[in-house]
Amino acid sequence: MANERSEELRGLAERVADALPPEVAEEVVLTGSVSRGVADEISDIEMLIVTPEQLELDVCFAYARAAGLEELDTWGDQSTPTKRVSGVREGVPLELVWWSREHAESAMDAFFSTDTSSAADAIAHGVALRTSESLSRWQARLSSYPEELAKARIEDAALTWGGFAAAGLLTLARAGERLSRTERMLDDASRVVRIVFALNRVWQPTHKRLAENVASLAVKPARLAERVEQAFSEQVPRRALLIMTELQAETVALAPDGPNVNRARVWLAAGTKLLSSGET
Repeated sequence: MANERSEELRGLAERVADALPPEVAEEVVLTGSVSRGVADEISDIEMLIVTPEQLELDVCFAYARAAGLEELDTWGDQSTPTKRVSGVREGVPLELVWWSREHAESAMDAFFSTDTSSAADAIAHGVALRTSESLSRWQARLSSYPEELAKARIEDAALTWGGFAAAGLLTLARAGERLSRTERMLDDASRVVRIVFALNRVWQPTHKRLAENVASLAVKPARLAERVEQAFSEQVPRRALLIMTELQAETVALAPDGPNVNRARVWLAAGTKLLSSGET
């Protein structure tokens, strides 16, 4: 059940949707924390708007302005078919993502192959504010997460765990290597999360609210979210790397066999042994 703040923000989103011409915005989907019913006082409103034809960014700006948004801006790569407009209405930040109908259908296909973004999860949990029945069709398709797709994503996520000496991890524990260590740990943590969602054949959301998002997953390492937090808050570099490496090792232990997974198991075991010893 949606909390009170989510209901308030949904009402505002509905007013924005109502202000968009039906012949232009044939599908308006509320996404993000508001669609999930977990918004709080600092949450924004995220909406996907599907149009019959591709719109130019200045046209999207004009429709957003006519829908009552102020302080308009954009973000991201503007050379893609996706157009993005941010703004504020009634003191609330909004992000409007504009897709043409053609691009929306190709994006759906990409979810089952190359696209590992959180967009599939956003649509799977989206709420129709206006619909031509496309959202229900997309959600029916997303209700199935193919086993072969899960295996491919697990193998891809395990790709970087091995191929060089495990002793290379010690270079990240040296003084003055906070940036490179954090960069590596962030990539490793992201790959752990990617594997866990693929193991459960659930479309992966963003990393926000990680503890809540993994709580219902049946297959995962113990205390997943807590250990990620612990690794990044640990002040002793070697200990931080050990916490993350142990989490990686437990994750691939849950995964099906594959070339990258099998190599990762051996490499992570060696890395864990090295980091937990006093050797340098």
